[in-house]
Amino acid sequence: MTRFAPRSYLHRLHTLPCLLLYFSLLIPSVQAATSPPAPVQSMIDALSRASAAVVGVQVDAAEGARSAQTLGPKRSGSGVVIGADGLVLTIGYLLIEAQNVSVTTADGKRFPARVVAYDLASGFGLVRSLLPLGGIAPVPLGNLKDVSLGQAMMVATGSQGKDDETDVASTQLVGKRAFSGFWEYHIDLAAFTSPPIQNHSGAPLFNQRGELVGVGSLLVMNALGDNRRVPGNMFVPVDLLRPILDELLRQGMSTKSQRPWLGLSSAEDGGRVQVIRVNPGSPAEQAGIKPGDLVLAVDGSRVDSLEGFYKKLWDRPGAAVDVELTVLQGADVRKLILKAVDRMSTMVKPAGI
Repeated sequence: MTRFAPRSYLHRLHTLPCLLLYFSLLIPSVQAATSPPAPVQSMIDALSRASAAVVGVQVDAAEGARSAQTLGPKRSGSGVVIGADGLVLTIGYLLIEAQNVSVTTADGKRFPARVVAYDLASGFGLVRSLLPLGGIAPVPLGNLKDVSLGQAMMVATGSQGKDDETDVASTQLVGKRAFSGFWEYHIDLAAFTSPPIQNHSGAPLFNQRGELVGVGSLLVMNALGDNRRVPGNMFVPVDLLRPILDELLRQGMSTKSQRPWLGLSSAEDGGRVQVIRVNPGSPAEQAGIKPGDLVLAVDGSRVDSLEGFYKKLWDRPGAAVDVELTVLQGADVRKLILKAVDRMSTMVKPAGI
């Protein structure tokens, strides 16, 4: 059974020296997954380099962007430099329908940037600075699979302006499992940490070798994945980035992102999939789906989880396809044909892609 350090020791440490001191004290009690912890000085140097590569990300949405209703017309988050040419990895939802993008380095300098990729399937986003970032060394990519539960990690948030600084915090890995989001999103591997940070959007998660392990996506209330209420964060692991990075750089998204979209927000309810929201003008609304409906089957195949629902929905070539949903509306079971679309076709394309 993995022991987790008391939450009183896992607080936010606003300066890198304090965090490094914390890690140096913790090292004797932390066991790495595949090898003993690195020597203290080596770890301090690695985490210092990692912190220096963290940037703030600022986004202005395009005029008329539908996403502005939920994400706001102006967005800010974090990113991390992963390429010597100013390539920055962040979370994709910051970049939805982006018109203007900039990145801010740890010294408060702001640089214009362009969107390189927005990937629906993984949730990653890539931007590239249009000007040199002043010699920031890109971080190496690690592997979530090599990190053991209970291991102490560092999470960092980028500067948002002249009077702001890169902020760092200690956390622990408390879960590695699949994750299904209510917004037609699923990944087979996600990282869960606790205690949580609030400004998690795009925040990089580092192991003790200063390697990038994940990118911040969400605040969650069940970080342990059981019935206990333990708040934390979900990070999209870079394990998912390697197989698709070339695709993202070449075409702005992965092939898996070209899949059917219905415009539903759903939740699991006692082994059933319940609709909680229907996007205005979406295929789901046009077919007569309503909040409160229960999705019983996709193309005649029973579904009882979000993962099963999504995987059955996406198990077909192309995005613009007909999908038969069997739904329970009140006391009536109905079969409805939804004309699915490519999600990107419903949004303003981010400037740069």
